[in-house]
This record gives sequence, C-alpha cells and structure tokens, in this order.
Amino acid sequence: MIDKLIAPVTSLLDKFIPDADTKQKLAHEISTMSDKYAQEIALAQIAVNREEAKGNWFQAGWRPATGWIAALGFAVNFLVSPIAAGFGVDIPQADTSTMMPVLMGMLGLGGMRTFERIKK
Repeated sequence: MIDKLIAPVTSLLDKFIPDADTKQKLAHEISTMSDKYAQEIALAQIAVNREEAKGNWFQAGWRPATGWIAALGFAVNFLVSPIAAGFGVDIPQADTSTMMPVLMGMLGLGGMRTFERIKK
C-alpha cells in the first residue's frame, strides 16, 4: 500500500520543487520512510524483550513456561491421545479453545497493543 502512495507523492514534487537535488532527496526520504518506521518498531520490541528477560526466574520465565505448557497441551491432543486411542486407552484432551488465545497472544499476534502504543 505504501508503494502505491509513493508514486503520486513523488510526482507532486515535480510540480512544487524546481531544484532537482532537493527533489531527489525528498523522493528518497519518502520512499525509505516505511523502512525506517519498521526498523524503529523492531528496535522498540527488542528493547521490550530485553527488559522482560531481566529479573528473577519468575519474571523472565513466564513466557517459556507458557509456551511449554501450550506445546505439551498440543502434544497431548495431537500425538499422545490419538496414539493411545489406537491401543484402546482414552486420554482426555486439553481444551484448545482456551489454549489458542493464550498461545497466539504470547506469540505476538496481538499487534494491536503495539499499534496503540505507537499511536499513544
């Protein structure tokens, strides 16, 4: 979408800015704006991750522990239970309707919070 906006904006530069060097600098600045913004977001996320990793094991270990619990739940649902069912053993399955939102949020698919922080 950004690429579709860049061409009309740079064509407007031809009408309003007579100096070719200034026009070229502005066109380059406009075309690299989204890359710079994406890099700033990535650097901010790295800083957040670094701060979350500091502290005691309880503070730093919640994300891996949640990930392992979700992975074990999926392993029971999709590996252990079907294999055991082949031998006549009925193993209850974990409720994926509660696991999936936790796992998706933990994996960072809830990007709206990042968007809210950027927009303030």
